[in-house]
Amino acid sequence: MKETLLDKFMSKKGLYASFWFIALFMVAALIYFTANLQKEVPPIAQEVKSQSGEVLYTYDDVVRGKGNFQQFDLMDWGSLLGMGAYMGPDFSTDFFHHRAVYLYEYYANELYQKSDKDLTQIERGAVKERVKQDFHEQTKLLESGVTYTDASAAAYKNNVARLTKMLVEGDPERAFPGGVILPEEAKSIAAFVDWSQMVASSLRPGTEGTLSERTWSNNWPPEPLVDQDTSYNNHIVSLWEFLLLWTLTIIVIFLSYEYLLKKDRKEDLAPALKITSMFPSQKKLLKYVPIVSLLFFVQLVLGAYIAHLYADPTQDFIISQDIMPFNVIRSMHTQLAILWVAVGWLVGGLLIAPWVANKDHKFPSLINVLWVALLTVAVGSMIGLYMGATGQMRETWFWLGNEGRELLNLGRVWDIGLVVGLVFWFLLIVTLIKKSATNNPLVGTIIWSAFGIATLYIAGMMPVHKIIPNFTVDDYYRWWVIHLWVELTFELFAAGVIAFMTVSLGLISQKTAEKIMFFELFLIIMSGTLGVGHHYFWQGLDQYWIAIGGIFSALEPLPIVLMIIEASKNLREQKREGNPNAFSTPFMWITGSAVLNWIGAGFFGMVINTPTISYYSHGTYLIMPHGHVALLGAFGYISIAFLYMTSRANAMANGWIWNDKLSKYAFWSLTIGVLLFALPTLIIGMEQTRAAAEMGYYFTRTREALQDMQGWMWFRILPESLMIIGGGAIFVDLLLKTFFGKKSKEAVDA
Repeated sequence: MKETLLDKFMSKKGLYASFWFIALFMVAALIYFTANLQKEVPPIAQEVKSQSGEVLYTYDDVVRGKGNFQQFDLMDWGSLLGMGAYMGPDFSTDFFHHRAVYLYEYYANELYQKSDKDLTQIERGAVKERVKQDFHEQTKLLESGVTYTDASAAAYKNNVARLTKMLVEGDPERAFPGGVILPEEAKSIAAFVDWSQMVASSLRPGTEGTLSERTWSNNWPPEPLVDQDTSYNNHIVSLWEFLLLWTLTIIVIFLSYEYLLKKDRKEDLAPALKITSMFPSQKKLLKYVPIVSLLFFVQLVLGAYIAHLYADPTQDFIISQDIMPFNVIRSMHTQLAILWVAVGWLVGGLLIAPWVANKDHKFPSLINVLWVALLTVAVGSMIGLYMGATGQMRETWFWLGNEGRELLNLGRVWDIGLVVGLVFWFLLIVTLIKKSATNNPLVGTIIWSAFGIATLYIAGMMPVHKIIPNFTVDDYYRWWVIHLWVELTFELFAAGVIAFMTVSLGLISQKTAEKIMFFELFLIIMSGTLGVGHHYFWQGLDQYWIAIGGIFSALEPLPIVLMIIEASKNLREQKREGNPNAFSTPFMWITGSAVLNWIGAGFFGMVINTPTISYYSHGTYLIMPHGHVALLGAFGYISIAFLYMTSRANAMANGWIWNDKLSKYAFWSLTIGVLLFALPTLIIGMEQTRAAAEMGYYFTRTREALQDMQGWMWFRILPESLMIIGGGAIFVDLLLKTFFGKKSKEAVDA
């Protein structure tokens, strides 16, 4: 039978070639767009002055304000251009809305000698047009400078006074204690926030008066006071995205079952991994196990703390907010997530490498060096996060404190330490297995994705010695790390690890696993590289990112999920035949990872990914289900699987009894908890999205908008409790299994 083009594409060789073709194409495209970045970002004006000539602030004030905004970690309290936390205001929208309110009052008095509230509908319509003229015709965000009307200059001063009072004295209604930021620091922050307000409200040059007229932020946020709303372009891109997603999902499932998921013959399955002893370097990994699981447990406890403050920000929860401010604890919560997941993956790589090479490291004690280094970074960075954001490191905050970029908060010294640790980890792995006779594409994927993990983090550290002045440029590279680091290199590593483990556990043949993995890699590179654009919609980049970021969707989890389903069938079949798999506990976490990856990254990702929905849901609770389920499921569960695999190997080597009863309780408590967590946040987010569409985004971020959702806010106690119980059970279970095992009867008799 003649081989078709589709047959060639779905062969191992075809998938391998397709992966490299799409990888080179996507990376080249990303480099091209990056090279053109400076041509499209909103500039920072050399000075902003009033019509009467008064200088309101300068370029240096904006840059200084950005530094202070980061130093005090305001992005972990509120947000800027919709990016950040959801407790405080969106600072850009807050200035935008209150500037508009002030201008209504100003022009109502100028045109009709009335207060805004006393205007007739016809008069108010005329005032609205005058306000829009001020925003869109008389305010031009140019590098050479901005000239505000006297009305907008007065509105700016009013905004400065409001923001200064809030930042200096605090905002107890939204869990901000105050008492840290000085008045002069608050005023510089106001200059930076006002720049972001102009990004959101002033028209991008060249679009004025055309069908594509739009602001620098592509008309985000929705603001009824100036008739700002989404465009037809966003709707049509969303429509095409849904149509493509529907079609491509069917195609991916068809190709997977038709060409990849053939029933493996038993003779094609490798014998399940059997451990009789551990290499010295592997034994040194045991000390990582309780530390990583403890970091996870602490992260869950901190998550419960901030969830309580979300529900009732005016009350302390066990400890005073003066000691544990919301923004500080949120930054520690997110950074701990990155740390424990990353270190768990390091453990996995170091555990697998000696098995692949069938030999140990020349200097096993290097594992201890890495452990000390990572522990130093973990402890030092947490202290820095706290002291930096609470104003105790004003001279050294950038290097040792809280860098204040959401999800990338570590001070630069800790950034460098983490990168050095990751590179050291990569070198430990690659030097051991690069010449291994058992090296194969699965191992190669693990190695080179490890290299990507180790080096791509550097993208968020440029320039090394100072902050990037322009927020849009800074956020562009911040998303490189968050999206390309987590949703690209982490996904590649996960694909390689899951394929390797299912083969090593005798559940999928090597041939099948390699083909599925290459198909997975193809989809990850295709959707995960330029897919970063769905974070660029509203932060100051050009309109084409809406189409690029919207079209690339979340298809990549599908093949791995289907492979896990097949592996689970084989696992059940082995159990029915009286041959249970010794590594069924780690595989349980791998299975959970694949399923939650599809739910979190795929399903919940698509809930918010289309431009129309993203326009109204940007910066709302609707983002939370995607972020939490995807991070924990796609990456956290793999980290936990590595911990259990390390502990299980140790138990097998020592002939210890292994009981997975507590492991299963922990798994289901955590899994049910995170899925239940998605329910209230999804409902609250949908209500916020509705409010943004009907009343504008400013109202969405007020406490009044959440009052009717209080029941769902408190409902989060249930999932948070289940997750804490699950995390605590994991810590106790791994501690007992790793260090307090008991010899089995067979081992004693032997």
